Amino acid sequence: MSTIIEQTAGATQNAAAPEQPWRPPSYWPFVLPALIVVLAVIIFPWVFTIWMSFHEWKVGSPTTFIGFANFLRLPADPRFVEAVGHTLSYSALSVVLPLVLGTFAAVIFHNKFPGRGILRALFIMPMMATPVAIALVWTMMFHPQLGVLNYLLSLVGLPPQLWVFHPATVIPSLVLVETWQWTPLVMLIVLGGIAALPTEPYESAQIDGATTWQMFRYITLPLIMPFLFIAAMIRCIDAVKSFDIIFAITQGGPGTASETINIYLYSVAFVYYDLGYASAIALVFFALIVALTAVLLILRKRAQWTGVDA
Repeated sequence: MSTIIEQTAGATQNAAAPEQPWRPPSYWPFVLPALIVVLAVIIFPWVFTIWMSFHEWKVGSPTTFIGFANFLRLPADPRFVEAVGHTLSYSALSVVLPLVLGTFAAVIFHNKFPGRGILRALFIMPMMATPVAIALVWTMMFHPQLGVLNYLLSLVGLPPQLWVFHPATVIPSLVLVETWQWTPLVMLIVLGGIAALPTEPYESAQIDGATTWQMFRYITLPLIMPFLFIAAMIRCIDAVKSFDIIFAITQGGPGTASETINIYLYSVAFVYYDLGYASAIALVFFALIVALTAVLLILRKRAQWTGVDA
């Protein structure tokens, strides 16, 4: 009975109390600067890029609304179609090779042997260097007459190569640079996964007489698959939008043999000053990155710790 009386009295007091005016939350002064930065740095540039993609806008000329004309122009642009092909081939090789070599290196460095720490430190040094510095060093190494790569080929009796100076070898040569720089990153990711694996499956496999290859194929590889998908997603995004190494070494050449979407986008915007068309390329390029990331995320969800598909 007393509880009912107290609840009735409390309700009467709440009804009698005047309504408080709305006040902004006390945390707004702390959120507002971050919100302003997000609007200014991320949201506004994308909104402005979308607006530009629907206009014909060349530097020094007035803007003209043309709707989807810039997007409809892309499939008929042979240079853009060629750049898409170069981007996909370059990205595929730049993902697969570091994954294979990085996994192999992680398995090796997981074992205990003398000097393992020093060799690990030396192995990860390439990813610490700046891309432009790496590009300058490899440009000298790729030189047909003075480069060290052709000198090494001559030691084993192989003919010299033109490397980045020939359309047929320029993409593989650039992939070589990308693989050399980013294989250590894959190695670190996979090495962390291998270090976290339980030891019981390996002990049981050794008792059953399994070989080293069998333990890797049926135990290690399925268990580290989630880490491989993470490494693949990171490498895929980075390879698709690669610009600095390609531009510093070849600038999309010889001709347009190594011109990726990023390089072509740069040329359209800052060489031909066609900002409207460049904005349409940027949006399609962003959609391509999102699509590739979504595919990898879907595959990632199917990879379970037990190696069994969901």
